[in-house]
Amino acid sequence: MTDTAVIELVEHAPAIGRPLPDAVGRALAASRIVDAAPDPYTAGQWVLRAGSKVGAVTLNVPDCAPVTVRIVPKVPIARLFFLLGYSLDPRGWRDEQVEVAEHRDLLPALAHAAERQIDRALRQGLLQGYRAAEETSLVVRGRIREAEQIRRHFGAMLPVEIAYDEFTTDIPENRILRAAVERLLRLPGVARDVRRRLLHQRARLVGITPLVPGQALPEWHPTRMNSRYHHALHLARVVLADSSPEHAAGALRIDGFLFNMNRLFEDFVTSALCEAYRGTDRSCRLQDPHHLDEARTIRMKPDFVLYGPDRRPHAVVDAKYKKEKPDGYPDADLYQMLAYCTALGLPEGHLVYAKGNVPHAAHRVRHAGTVIHQHALDLDQAPDGLLGEIRSLAHRVAADLPV
Repeated sequence: MTDTAVIELVEHAPAIGRPLPDAVGRALAASRIVDAAPDPYTAGQWVLRAGSKVGAVTLNVPDCAPVTVRIVPKVPIARLFFLLGYSLDPRGWRDEQVEVAEHRDLLPALAHAAERQIDRALRQGLLQGYRAAEETSLVVRGRIREAEQIRRHFGAMLPVEIAYDEFTTDIPENRILRAAVERLLRLPGVARDVRRRLLHQRARLVGITPLVPGQALPEWHPTRMNSRYHHALHLARVVLADSSPEHAAGALRIDGFLFNMNRLFEDFVTSALCEAYRGTDRSCRLQDPHHLDEARTIRMKPDFVLYGPDRRPHAVVDAKYKKEKPDGYPDADLYQMLAYCTALGLPEGHLVYAKGNVPHAAHRVRHAGTVIHQHALDLDQAPDGLLGEIRSLAHRVAADLPV
């Protein structure tokens, strides 16, 4: 068996040089998993730098040994899972105890957490439900599909084209869980004991129809009947997300999983803000489309817009997973927020960053009077402290709101 070389990087850390075959270096550059470029001063060496994606992927390049790239998040694994869980279910997930603190790497932690949730979901047996079915039968059940009957069997009494609701375990919820288990079993770096438990979960779901690769996930809706599946289905959605690379480009094959920390931070901030305003007379919209120009040709989608009781924009917030450098945050963020404020007719706008040198800064725009606030959240603190900062931010964004 060919040994797999492992390259470990830290998100947003300085670039490092690694000796790599040119074919592997070119494959990394083309995959955009990391920034990769040949070292102009050293032959056979490539300069690698990780961005905001974390996780692990394995590249199988023809005529080369497999290479696994592992990108370690700067945020502790337990904190990352809190951000993820809160984003998926603000009112329920944070009370769930999934032990991931002993895991240093993301993929083993993800596989462990997902398997534990799937086990809890299936402990009482597979969920059953009604599924719409259509078939050709010699026995009438449900209703006759008259149009199909005429088209296929004009003038004949039998067989009969029928449609009915079948009570079965082969429902969207179980199909999604099976697809997640299959996906996890293909990820690199999953611990042997977790893989063994995943095989047990797959055996439980053996009679469920597998999903076709590339096909959209079947829809499911949270109800009281499927409540024991909710947490498992939330994590399964993450496992099956589009950001998980699993494809073959020509002779190159990539298997693995990557979290986009930009999206995760944005989802957490916007979900927590929505939760802070729950029960008030304000409403929240995420990625709400607006236009900058009167002709409505320049489209913009702020991360979070707060609307007042009069249904007019009250505040705008944009989340940025960036840490302040000694020379400050990028000016482009300020220009973007100024455009949001202008389009929405707001006197103030709020940028929220993952960490900064000071917790708050404000800038008043010349000749416009618009004030742009920059807030910094400390992701290294405990969940209660982090949620406390979000509540304080909610107060500042809507100072007149009795949260």
